[in-house]
Amino acid sequence: MDISNNLKEFFYELKLQNITATEIAIKLNISKKTLSNYINGDRYLPLEHLNSLCNMFYVSADYILGLTDKKQYPNYKYIENLDKITIGKNLKNFRKEIKVSQDFLANEIDSNKASISKYENGINLILTFNLYLLAKKYNVSVDYLLGKTDEPKYLS
Repeated sequence: MDISNNLKEFFYELKLQNITATEIAIKLNISKKTLSNYINGDRYLPLEHLNSLCNMFYVSADYILGLTDKKQYPNYKYIENLDKITIGKNLKNFRKEIKVSQDFLANEIDSNKASISKYENGINLILTFNLYLLAKKYNVSVDYLLGKTDEPKYLS
């Protein structure tokens, strides 16, 4: 899967900077084994941990997920805690912009209509995997959908 390959590349970059997996696990407040599971694709990296990695290393989520080679965007927003309402609103606005139904979008990102509705209404935080699939399919910035940047909306 692409996410784990991209995470492996990102963590390899950190290793070259003498930043250890143990140090990262401590900062994320998780075990080294859990971090290893994320990197190896045995478990999905939760969006909250992705956001924490972005904040720790001053890089965009798009970069960590391998969607762009740009490490940082102008006017990038440091967000301590992701806001489900803002993300849901951004997802809904984007879905309407591309003129697809919740059913259609759910099919496109390996989800279901009920989950899409809960994401859009700020009830549940979208899964990293679903957000990644959405970004890949529609070339939209994960950082934009998370509310971490206003530009770029679309990846080049």
